[in-house]
Amino acid sequence: MEGLSVSTEPPQVPSPSIAERSIDAATDVSRSIEEVTASLKTAVGRLREVIADAEQPGQPIARLRAITRQAPLQSLFVAFLLGIVVARRSR
Repeated sequence: MEGLSVSTEPPQVPSPSIAERSIDAATDVSRSIEEVTASLKTAVGRLREVIADAEQPGQPIARLRAITRQAPLQSLFVAFLLGIVVARRSR
């Protein structure tokens, strides 16, 4: 029993190499990009549905489109004035 020695130091765990850390970082970024892409696809799908609903006859976008076709210059003037009002309020 005299030849056995017990070490009180924690075992040495090799640290990951730069290549392994780079691969881990790239994997994390790839997963994040996939999650963001999935979220964007969902948001775009919802937006398309809302726009499609708003373009139905009698809905706001359909009415605005009809008014703009009937009186394009007047509609442009109203949009310009509205832009000025919004710009002044945001100051």
